[in-house]
Amino acid sequence: MTLRATLLATAFLATPALAQDSITLGMVLEPPNLDPTGGAAAAIDEVVYANVFEGLTRFAADGSVQPALASGWEVSDDGRTYTFTLQEGVTFHDGTDFNAEDVVFSLDRARAEDSTNAQKALFAGIESVEAMNPTTVKVTLGQADGAFPFKMAWGDAVMVGSESAADLATKPIGTGPFTFTEWVQGDRVTLARNESYWGEAPALATATFKFITDPNAAFAAMMAGDVDAFPNFPAQETLPQFEGNPQFKVIIGSTEGETILAMNNAQPPLDNVQVREAIAHAVNRQDIIDGAMNGYGTPIGTHFAPHNPDYVDLTQMSGFDPERSKALLAEAGVEGLKLRLALPPPAYARRGGEIIAAQLRDVGIETEITNMEWAQWLEQVFKGRDFDLTIVSHTEPMDINIYARDDYYFQYADPDFKSMMTLLEGTSDPAARSEILKSAQEKIAGDFVNGYLFQLPKTGVANAKIEGLWENAPTQANDLTGVRWAE
Repeated sequence: MTLRATLLATAFLATPALAQDSITLGMVLEPPNLDPTGGAAAAIDEVVYANVFEGLTRFAADGSVQPALASGWEVSDDGRTYTFTLQEGVTFHDGTDFNAEDVVFSLDRARAEDSTNAQKALFAGIESVEAMNPTTVKVTLGQADGAFPFKMAWGDAVMVGSESAADLATKPIGTGPFTFTEWVQGDRVTLARNESYWGEAPALATATFKFITDPNAAFAAMMAGDVDAFPNFPAQETLPQFEGNPQFKVIIGSTEGETILAMNNAQPPLDNVQVREAIAHAVNRQDIIDGAMNGYGTPIGTHFAPHNPDYVDLTQMSGFDPERSKALLAEAGVEGLKLRLALPPPAYARRGGEIIAAQLRDVGIETEITNMEWAQWLEQVFKGRDFDLTIVSHTEPMDINIYARDDYYFQYADPDFKSMMTLLEGTSDPAARSEILKSAQEKIAGDFVNGYLFQLPKTGVANAKIEGLWENAPTQANDLTGVRWAE
């Protein structure tokens, strides 16, 4: 070897390899927009929560509520006033300062009469928001609410600037560790590290969210290395192939996603509790979990996560009993029933819908299935309430209070249940709150508001060298703040 070659070889060996600092994540659904304060789709938060946008508080990987843009807060003795102290030196991605006036703007905007916030109820208890000084905000509530910091951790409660709020749907500007770079609709969204971030800088320089709806295509993309991780992998039947491959790791956890056969309670004959109960007893949950989820999923009997300490197992109340189903239909005087079944894109809905249609047929109920794209489902079913049955997973954390909303898409809003939720909001004692939550679960299960199917699992696949992805999903998010490649 010549001296020159020896020197070059030595220099090459002495130069450390550059750490990988980019990642491509697979997602099943493309978000309809990128404004978490103006859309209900979980895919929005899956891209922007904790990455682009931040709130006063935030959910950590273990589901706990942690400080975020608020470094801390104090609560008045009567539980009605929260005084938040804000982080200092925070700027939005457009260079404007974040301060107390932005908190006032964000919360007043979310609770305004013309607000398009999908979780407007989170802010209904607020009486006033005042900027005491640039880093102090006082929020006064109509009544005590021990869950207020929890509500402020939702993606719908992130802070936005008055200068950029109108364009967030396509130009998301937040305070987070990543800035929005590009959205190629139908393909991907790309984020880049925020070099002016107020907190700890993320290890990743760029992150791309690639949209792959088809389960077979998702499997192929992972095997080919076109995506580095698929946190919510849609092809559970292929997981064994990854489990036996050292290049990958399979991450199995739980989510906040109650998967339900939603019923339009205001649409005859579904306004009859006997008909709703008949439908519930016609459904074999385990068949759906096996057939649509490849065995992954936990049966539920009410709209509450089984991992929550206040969960009540009510699955037997609506257990599989086709003969009981037929008897209830006869008692209700219903014959030759045909219902519309609207199915959004996720595999659990499309596959589960076919199974449920067959189960309903066995008790004398025919269904007309319509496969909908996500935007159509949101417009017709969620907003328009033009449906009979649908299958969807509600992934918002501890969201049983949606059953108290007058205009919610399955149109329940029972007065007694609404009173329970009002009582819950004004209760701060943990034991008392627990009893109310248990009664609320029993109430909606006994009214057979919806068919409760299973808790959506979090089945993820990733390159074995990736660290920091969430195992569980306390909210719908792909939090990249702690994600890195192993050195």
